[in-house]
Amino acid sequence: MIRVNNLHIPLNYDDKTIRKKLCAELRIQESAIKNASLFRRSIDARKKDNIFFLCSVDVELNTNENAVLKKCRNAVKITPYKYEVPKWKGGASPLVVGMGPAGLFAGLILAQSGAKPVIIERGRDVDSRTEDVDLFWKSGRLNTESNVQFGEGGAGTFSDGKLNTGTKDSRQRKVLEEFVAHGAPEEILYNAKPHIGTDKLKITVKNLREDIISLGGRVLFETKLTDIQTKDGRVTAAVIERGGKTELIETDSIILAIGHSARDTFEMLFNKKLPIESKPFSVGARIEHLREKIDVSQYGGFAGNKALGAASYKMNIRTENGRGVYTFCMCPGGKVVNASSEKNMLCTNGMSEFARDGANSNAALLVGVDSKDFKSDHPLAGMRFQRELEEKAFTLGGGSYRAPVQRVADFLDNRKTNSFGEVYPSILPDYSFADLNDILPGEIGGAMKKSVKDMGKKLRGFDDGDALLTGLETRSSSPVRILRDSETLQSVGLAGLFPCGEGAGYAGGIISAAVDGIKCAEKIINRI
Repeated sequence: MIRVNNLHIPLNYDDKTIRKKLCAELRIQESAIKNASLFRRSIDARKKDNIFFLCSVDVELNTNENAVLKKCRNAVKITPYKYEVPKWKGGASPLVVGMGPAGLFAGLILAQSGAKPVIIERGRDVDSRTEDVDLFWKSGRLNTESNVQFGEGGAGTFSDGKLNTGTKDSRQRKVLEEFVAHGAPEEILYNAKPHIGTDKLKITVKNLREDIISLGGRVLFETKLTDIQTKDGRVTAAVIERGGKTELIETDSIILAIGHSARDTFEMLFNKKLPIESKPFSVGARIEHLREKIDVSQYGGFAGNKALGAASYKMNIRTENGRGVYTFCMCPGGKVVNASSEKNMLCTNGMSEFARDGANSNAALLVGVDSKDFKSDHPLAGMRFQRELEEKAFTLGGGSYRAPVQRVADFLDNRKTNSFGEVYPSILPDYSFADLNDILPGEIGGAMKKSVKDMGKKLRGFDDGDALLTGLETRSSSPVRILRDSETLQSVGLAGLFPCGEGAGYAGGIISAAVDGIKCAEKIINRI
């Protein structure tokens, strides 16, 4: 098979368009093409009067491929990717703690290998969890065990379902293929910036769970890990809480895929004296613009073209004092959502459905923080810093989970907002006019102000005075790293415990977390 790169394809292309481009590039007749499929598609919008797709296409020919390759410098010979599931050799059923992307894919690989894993999730199944989240967004009644952070699918279930990643690990293809096989749109296999959307991700997550069960796995919802039993430095069992009762699950392998918000579990692990360290992360607020204006800024006269969809952006700035400021988890045509998980604390996130057709587009505007901001070297200092900010956000909003909102112009001028311009907040259950300067640490707020202006020079309208800030965003990544051996992936302090995914500090997004789950599952299978 041949992969042809750097093909310029018009926005209104069809299969015939691609075949004609291939024939011209490879200098062959169309009859020589046996099969052709998109491998990668990105948008080239560098020239606003000439926007097109830049594509790589995999081609199977009826003729001598080596001879064709000699005539085309943009083509290479490839071997199609195929993931080989390792075979389970026997032993106690592994336990997977957490059902976000890391836990789901660890469980899937273990189930496909024949290991019959047990997966526990402190939250509820995705359908029940959606009901709980909807109730919270309508009434302000928070379920601390079933919310945007906790439940089947993890925090990513209520997000844009963004799948782009910086990892080069070939296992990412396995993740994408499994998503498609379980209900995700096929286009995620070739889009350079793939997303599933919260609506389709819920269906996909549920199908993955049902597949794991059909392969012999066991899934327990509303079940929380409360302790780990050990002997001679090795895992022997997990203590769980289920239905108000304490139970014991005997196992010699635990994949700890708890996500970045399981603060009580972090405390339990620290009290057991497992090696944990505080790590840098980022805090800030959600910034919200009219979707149509972002589309025009990115696509000019092509804005609104259905082939392009809602426009995205990604920017970063380094301030004079060395602070890194960047946009994160951009949600085109999406909503800002209340992502709180603890009583009397408030945090936000962004979410889009697959269509990305909401009135606003939003992104996190984040500033990097570390131990200097935490004012402590304690392993849980970052987590405590998050809590302090979330308590302040809850108070600033007036309680009842009303998120504090502020126009960008007012934020820059240090004054409380008292009316909206053309952008209205999308967050539920409610909001309150505020001045975010009252709760953002000075250097962090200052870095955000500087970056808004600088980013406005890169993306027209980003610094629009009517754009809205909604605070605070504190859960961009885990505040801790649970130390593990780089070769075995087991905890430095406990054999048989596999800290995994974003919550353990080894991933940053759906794909990288899922890949880390696969890697931990492989280690368990192959160590027998």
